Amino acid sequence: MATHDVAHCNRPKIIVVGAGAAGTLAAIHLLRTAGRRSTGLDIVLVDPADRWGRGTAFGTPDTAHLLNVVAAGMSALPEDPGHFVSRLGRELGGSVDPTSFQPRRNFALYLDDTLADARAAAPLASLHHVRATATEVRRTAQGVAVRTDDGREIEGEALVVGTGLPTVGHTWAPDALKDSPFFVPDPWAPGALDVVRRDRSGPSDVLIVGTGLTMVDVVLSLTGPDARPDRALHAISRSGRLPKAHLQVPKLATIPDISDWGSSLAEIREAALRHVEGVQAATGDWRPAIDGLRFQVSALWSRMSEEDRLEFVRSDAGAWNVARHKMAPSSSARLHELWRDEKLVTTAAEVLEVEPLSRGGLAVTLSDGPRREVGWVVNCTGPQNDIRLLRNPFLDDLLRPRAGAALATIATAGMGVRTDEGRLLDANGYSDAPIWTLGALRRGELWESTAVPEIRSQALAVATQVIDAVAPLPRRLEDGRVVGGHHPVARPRDPLGLPLSTTAEAAASYNAGLERLMLLQDGAEDLIREATELDPTFALAHAALAMLGHESGAHTDVAASLSAAQDAVLKRGDDREASLVDVITRRVSDVRNSGARALMSHVANYPRDVLAVSAAVPTIAFSGVVDVQREAWDLVEGLAPAYGDHWWYISLLAFTRQDQGRFDEAGLLAESALSCEPSSGHAVHAQTHVMYETGQHEDGRVWLDHWVRESGRSASHRAHFAWHSALHDLALGDTEALRGRYYSQLAPPAVTGVRSLIDSASLLWRWRVAVSDWDTAASGLTVPSAFAGETPPPPIAPVLDVVDEALLQAPQTPFVALHAAFAIAATGDGDRLEALRRHCVGSDDAVIEGIVLAVVEGLQAFLREDWTTAAALFADVQPMLVRAGGSAAQREIVEETLLHALVRAGRLQQASDLLHQRLDRRPSPLDQRRAATLAPGALSI
Repeated sequence: MATHDVAHCNRPKIIVVGAGAAGTLAAIHLLRTAGRRSTGLDIVLVDPADRWGRGTAFGTPDTAHLLNVVAAGMSALPEDPGHFVSRLGRELGGSVDPTSFQPRRNFALYLDDTLADARAAAPLASLHHVRATATEVRRTAQGVAVRTDDGREIEGEALVVGTGLPTVGHTWAPDALKDSPFFVPDPWAPGALDVVRRDRSGPSDVLIVGTGLTMVDVVLSLTGPDARPDRALHAISRSGRLPKAHLQVPKLATIPDISDWGSSLAEIREAALRHVEGVQAATGDWRPAIDGLRFQVSALWSRMSEEDRLEFVRSDAGAWNVARHKMAPSSSARLHELWRDEKLVTTAAEVLEVEPLSRGGLAVTLSDGPRREVGWVVNCTGPQNDIRLLRNPFLDDLLRPRAGAALATIATAGMGVRTDEGRLLDANGYSDAPIWTLGALRRGELWESTAVPEIRSQALAVATQVIDAVAPLPRRLEDGRVVGGHHPVARPRDPLGLPLSTTAEAAASYNAGLERLMLLQDGAEDLIREATELDPTFALAHAALAMLGHESGAHTDVAASLSAAQDAVLKRGDDREASLVDVITRRVSDVRNSGARALMSHVANYPRDVLAVSAAVPTIAFSGVVDVQREAWDLVEGLAPAYGDHWWYISLLAFTRQDQGRFDEAGLLAESALSCEPSSGHAVHAQTHVMYETGQHEDGRVWLDHWVRESGRSASHRAHFAWHSALHDLALGDTEALRGRYYSQLAPPAVTGVRSLIDSASLLWRWRVAVSDWDTAASGLTVPSAFAGETPPPPIAPVLDVVDEALLQAPQTPFVALHAAFAIAATGDGDRLEALRRHCVGSDDAVIEGIVLAVVEGLQAFLREDWTTAAALFADVQPMLVRAGGSAAQREIVEETLLHALVRAGRLQQASDLLHQRLDRRPSPLDQRRAATLAPGALSI
């Protein structure tokens, strides 16, 4: 193991006690943060183990011991949830299924490699492993000092405690059992199970106490190819409950909105049960409900009183752990084989008495009656949860009263210590000691704090806090303004930390609006307008209103807001605010290329300006800063250093990944963002595209409908989410659900303006070409409709009645122009379509004049039933459609129309090929039905 031993006295030293998963993840993020900041740092890992990244959880060499989280959930990097999967694929020389359950030893190797990578990327940092056990800690003038069991004392500026819960609990065991050589108190101790596997002399059976995930691993170890053939395993616990299994094909977590769940245990129990029952009814399984609830557990835990928390630990924790901590499907299958063959028996019982047998082994009396003779008793009850009972000298020393106060204080039920966002609170409730912790030692204040998805986020947060404390970045003046010629005035800041030139009251309203904009929630413009009323000289708020009116169709006087912004920024505004006002001025003035260049330059200078980035790369909108898709991708990729693992950025990155066709990565990123912020509309939008493009239509519409009812109740663009659900309905061939959804969610007056053009009108066209008659005279064949006898789709005229005529006759962006063409074609109005064609011919926009014009002319041929010409035009333009903007799902309207034209032109083989190409990429019942109608046996003369 390569380490870097040389410490530099002029660099801060961070001591990390514990080199298991938690300590290693902390070291990884300390190094990565130091590397990004070019900060000099010395890190000392204190742990007696010979290697880091192992610990109790991942130190097993047995490949039968599997992770109980799918590979997709095991990344060490919150901002890159596919990191473990991709790294493992490179190591194994092939792709790795993100839903697989990998051997735990693979994760240990991954942590090892990731730590080495982080060290290599931080040339100003060093890493040193001290193989000893930490026993004491004390404050020093510079920070802390840690004493080890070999007499060393290590001084540093900060300490991170990542010990986990190192001691297995066995207080339940009678003294006669504790003293027996046939008792295995800790199955994870090196070589602990080897002697059990090899034993052929005494009684064959083994008693396992505990029926959780540790038991699963022990059973797998003791029933391998070299197992004693006459051996049976008896597993007992007080409840007799076994872990549940993960689904073979996992479903997306359905995260509930807990805003109205109350704060008492009784209220939360009732709401949680309602959530599980609802998800079970909608999806056919309870697991998505539990997986989604997991992301809200810490918030719910924080609401409860101490009495309710203790009651939960006594009464509910067992049932929650059984449902929450599930085993791999393959492990479950193996246990069922053993039950079937009577090699494994599980019961609810406790050990009452133990007597040694003269021939070796033990006679054990259980509470359910039988006296069993066994060769061994293996303790699988798991770690001791109360840290006061661990007899760990280092943790005991943290809790030891001393002058002033103990460095740490106990959290609920002794399940760790109290912290302020990871920084230890002393017995007086202060957090002035430079000591942080993460992982299992935060269970008392978070409950869910032992799995990698939680620990990796904590590790990043702790690393940032520690380095901010010991090596802060140079401070800049808060504002260029001075009061009375003296001191700079501190300004309020936006959600990403950028200063705002306004009052605290106006900033609060503006920030609330900006947060709604980041979430894609309604009400953003009202809150930002309120900010302008609280401070009429708030330039950024006026500019934001102008941008929302211009870019998103918000109800505001764009010209008046822009003028107010221009006046205000001259009186009070910094360089960033002046730059953004200039950018929005250019955008509104329709100086398209100039506005795009200015916005790109602004984002480059101020990458954390959420308002600017939202204008540059909208995920649900009608235009962005660029027409070339790859430029948008590059822009989002380049923002990574500015945002790290911020949920909003991860949401944008998820949408970019699905746009690139990297659906596995997109799904992981969306899940990661939603686990931090369940209301993130951008993440939901990305995940919705993933599910559509990968053919998960039934699960997709159920999941999306649940989100809209729960966390998305305040979502803006609800019509667009309804459109996505409607596409799933159509792909499933469920026209009854489609009709109900259209009239309840997409028909006027529920949807008006440009959204009705983009969503409602386009849906009606696609519905029409999907179910319309495919009879063709061109080939003399009759192609039966896949929807013979279906009621026709609703009329489109009411939709166009609520669309501004200017959007239909003189659309200014290629994306809107494309949708205007299909909306007009759906009415059959050739004169209006010709007017749109003339607009395209005279447009200064090359995409409208070229690509959209070809689509319009194809639709003109479609209306006059010149199917050959229509098919040729649509086929020619299809590869270039990406330049018109929108998503692949939106541009698919052209492919749908091409398919119809090919059939009507009698080019059945081409139509069949097109359908089968899409079925290979994305299965759907609709396409399967349509492909069947094109099969030779289905055709008639």
